[in-house]
Amino acid sequence: MSAYILHVVLFQLLFLLVYELLLKNETFFTLNRWYLLATAVASLLLPFIEIEMLSIWLPAENISQLPLNWFTIEGAEAAATTEIAASSASTASGFNINWWFIIYAAGALMSLHFFLKKYNELSRMFRFRTIASEGDYHIIEIPNSTIACTFSRTIFLGDQLSEAEKQQILTHELVHVNQKHSLDLVFFELLKIIFWFNPLIYIYQNRITTLHEYIADAEVIKVTAKRSYYEQLLNSAFSTKDISFINQFFSQSLTRLSAFGKSISFGSTGAEVKKRIIMLQRSRSKTTARIKYLALLPITLLMLSFVAYSGTGKEVIAGAETDTIAAEEIAVAQQLDMPYAIVDQIPLYPGCDEVTGDAGRDCFDSRLKNYINSNFNTATVKPYLKEGSNRIVLVFTIGADGEVTGVKSRMVTPGIPVEDKAEIEKEANRVAQTIPKMKPGMQDGKAVGVSYSLPIEIFNTGEVE
Repeated sequence: MSAYILHVVLFQLLFLLVYELLLKNETFFTLNRWYLLATAVASLLLPFIEIEMLSIWLPAENISQLPLNWFTIEGAEAAATTEIAASSASTASGFNINWWFIIYAAGALMSLHFFLKKYNELSRMFRFRTIASEGDYHIIEIPNSTIACTFSRTIFLGDQLSEAEKQQILTHELVHVNQKHSLDLVFFELLKIIFWFNPLIYIYQNRITTLHEYIADAEVIKVTAKRSYYEQLLNSAFSTKDISFINQFFSQSLTRLSAFGKSISFGSTGAEVKKRIIMLQRSRSKTTARIKYLALLPITLLMLSFVAYSGTGKEVIAGAETDTIAAEEIAVAQQLDMPYAIVDQIPLYPGCDEVTGDAGRDCFDSRLKNYINSNFNTATVKPYLKEGSNRIVLVFTIGADGEVTGVKSRMVTPGIPVEDKAEIEKEANRVAQTIPKMKPGMQDGKAVGVSYSLPIEIFNTGEVE
């Protein structure tokens, strides 16, 4: 899951950079609104789209080269043993505390609490008197207030607003109603509950809220004198409510991001009014400026290539190898042997006898990787590989006598015929069975079998010998 989250955050960052650098100051307000909505959704979906042929577009500086293919072995602890360790700790102690999940759940519950708190505040506003009800909207009057805001098809107006003010504000708020701006804000509120730890979601919501106001302002000045509208903006600047899924005639800037309080800073209100007035005075962007939206094409292609190369798409997200390959065999191994991640003393690979602690694990992983690199016959499996990334996962046990036993493998790359997968797995098993004898792992002073899971990636360039 961590790989997926990193991809989402990275993609959202790139999309927002394109918006901030190229699109933010253009007057294509509606296009920008759809850009933000579309890229927010795309960032959640792109990590699942793995197009193998795109993986050859990215360099592989960090992968050892063999004669026919790019070939790499991932660190077992980083890729798979963590999954084994978690479930094995549960078996050994009777329960397992997943602190990462607890932290995430606590944050999500806190975000949900704030959401419900804001919803409750909004619900209280619905209790006041409805003074008008048309087919598409309702107007509720808020006593002793100059508030002006909208949620869904309901417009809230303070009873202390003058009739002239109400008319201008109503024109503005009806744009929010007709264009269903509340749905955008509720969408980002839900994302803030799920991805509460991601600051980019808050920036997304802030940017789209500002765009809503630009869109509504642009519609109002078509039927209202600009000068009187500017004055109305300034007069309404300090009569706001901090509910981040309503559209307000005047919306706060910095305080809207946190959604934790209701205080209004003069600096933020003044800056927000200034931005809206400046945007109203800006000349309309030239039609040719729309070519900037084409920047999405290479950016999206780069993202898809990154997903294909990193292999974190539909088959390999956050340790999914251990779910996809031989889960039943791993479970059996966990009952009989100690997982590599939690055994007191890991097995000692030849040449690592004098190294202990983290350095010992590094030595073990490095020497095992070099052994597989040197002995895996890529020429044998070449005819069965797809172009691009090909993944295999080895599962084996280093027995109490130091011998490698219980070798299993599974080809996890999609789109390869079963009989071809069998040939590739056969070569992986052969290499694993020739791994040199080691000094066995130790638990409580006794030699024990140690289960080990090793993802391997073969990158097939498609070149002919």
